[in-house]
Amino acid sequence: MNKIAVAMGMTVLTFLPGFASGQMDASTLTKSPLGAAALEFLDLGLNQKKVDEAIDKYLAPPYTQHNPQVPDGIEGARAALTGLLKQLPGWHYDFKRVLVDGDFVTIHSHVTTGSGDRGMAVVDIFRAENGKFVEHWDVVQPVPESAANENTMF
Repeated sequence: MNKIAVAMGMTVLTFLPGFASGQMDASTLTKSPLGAAALEFLDLGLNQKKVDEAIDKYLAPPYTQHNPQVPDGIEGARAALTGLLKQLPGWHYDFKRVLVDGDFVTIHSHVTTGSGDRGMAVVDIFRAENGKFVEHWDVVQPVPESAANENTMF
């Protein structure tokens, strides 16, 4: 059995057209409470701009950050997200898919920063303990003006 088939078998994959269109009932988007919590964290904190509420509800110490531009700890996350939204107030997540594997949640999104912005493909990975997120990784790739193929990044 090839590695991709094994990985897909171990992972719950849910496509999220309803969430992207503004429907916010996370229970219909993913059968995983952990997946729903990760979506709600990003939506509340970055789309709704309620950083403090999102952090207080969904993050727990010790919060380990793997983005080299963001310090470890909950206050590091708070400062980074608050600063991001001050610099880019139009920041918006359009969630595309969620993958849940044990205590890990991966969210693939199209993030834009304002009107006319091609945006970025963003993958956020969270690790949870006791239902709260204690670790985060992210990968960001700008959407290019042109591509060598007809596929989209989403």
